[in-house]
Amino acid sequence: MTKTVRIGSGLGFYGDSWDPVAASIERGNVQYIASDHLAELTLAILQKDRQRDAALGFARDVLPMLLRLWPLMRAHGVKFICNAGGLNPAGAAAALRVAFATKQWKASIAIVSGDDVLPLMTSSQADPAAFPHLFNGAPLDAVRKRLVFANAYLGARPIVDALRQGANIVITGRVADAALFLAPLVHEFGWKLEDAATPAELNRLAQGLCVGHLLECSGQGSGGNFGSLQAWQDIPDLAHIGYPIADVSEDGSAIVTKAHGTGGRVNFDTVRQQLLYEVHDPHAYLSPDVVLDMSTLALDDLGEDRVRLHGATGRLRPQQLKVVAGFHDGYKAEVTWGFSWPDAWAKAQAAIAIVRTQLADKHVPHDELFVEYPGLNSAHGPLAPLPPSLDELNELWVRMVLRTKEKAAADGFGRLFPWMGLSGPAYTCGFHGLHNTGELLGIWPALIGRDQVEPAVRIEVTEP
Repeated sequence: MTKTVRIGSGLGFYGDSWDPVAASIERGNVQYIASDHLAELTLAILQKDRQRDAALGFARDVLPMLLRLWPLMRAHGVKFICNAGGLNPAGAAAALRVAFATKQWKASIAIVSGDDVLPLMTSSQADPAAFPHLFNGAPLDAVRKRLVFANAYLGARPIVDALRQGANIVITGRVADAALFLAPLVHEFGWKLEDAATPAELNRLAQGLCVGHLLECSGQGSGGNFGSLQAWQDIPDLAHIGYPIADVSEDGSAIVTKAHGTGGRVNFDTVRQQLLYEVHDPHAYLSPDVVLDMSTLALDDLGEDRVRLHGATGRLRPQQLKVVAGFHDGYKAEVTWGFSWPDAWAKAQAAIAIVRTQLADKHVPHDELFVEYPGLNSAHGPLAPLPPSLDELNELWVRMVLRTKEKAAADGFGRLFPWMGLSGPAYTCGFHGLHNTGELLGIWPALIGRDQVEPAVRIEVTEP
């Protein structure tokens, strides 16, 4: 009998729902759940957490999620892989062990670390020409002293090793999204990874990577966020959406489906939409483990929420890993302010002019005052032309965001507004966010040689 491995999608981002994951475990016959909690934005959020409390820096939803899922996982023999460790995988594992201990639950938990490359990027011995901005080539020296985190995207290898050591739960830091799904396939099928060189070996890895790419965004792979003209209205029961599941064969071909009785839809259109999501070059989708060429891929719609995936082509993995680094980039403060008929638009323009005048009169240092109108152009920005009947608007909301290098300027921005409730344009609907001040973290993408990172990767497996 041909061996297959069934992998279910976990979360697609920090804050996603885990109810569909429970459905996959209970009704989807999965062996693994792979859960992707991280994005560049998420790392910035976790850095702010870590600045407040050194014990944090991980995606805290991993605790309530696994407290909900572990009894189901244990009953069905399901293993769990996630990158919820973020900037502090050891902290995530420690918190999980404490939570499990209070329930008297036992699990073998693995920690994957070593993706932190901040010391390399901030070292005084670092080559000044190293780590230029990936997109515009700017030198790192422009932000080097302001860096607060820097993490390389690891591949599947450390997860494979953790699974071989018997881990039930694997918690990593910044591992490439699709590698979370590729790892259990490499482990179960014994595929070559670093030594993969023949077309057959590389194509298997490419297939596994493609499976991961289709599953890494939770419900987006099964009809959620579906934007094909009016067809989104035909996706059934999104309130009970089922996350995608892949039934993968040893040659890497797979059938993408979902748990019986769940909402959503898996068909040619929903799968192909996810296939091209966040893909810069379909002919060369880079990952730490293999380069995927999607142009040879075939999707066969088998009906009944089943799509067969086969034919992906792989090439040798790159010799560099991507790095996402974050740096202090000033502060922001924002206010949202509403005006009602009559002359809502004219009143808003007058109010904006008053704010700009006050900023100039008070010599408030700032880089930008950003203005947008929620409900008119905040979704599409300059691509959304303003309607010709602005003078007839019943109401209008204005969002103003001050960007500044000075925290005091951001702290004081809200004080420019309250007096206008009685002394400014009439029929004000109210202010929101008068005290909303936040630190801005800029993102610095770069490349690093894998030989500078992988020797420092560590796997720690704690027995129950």
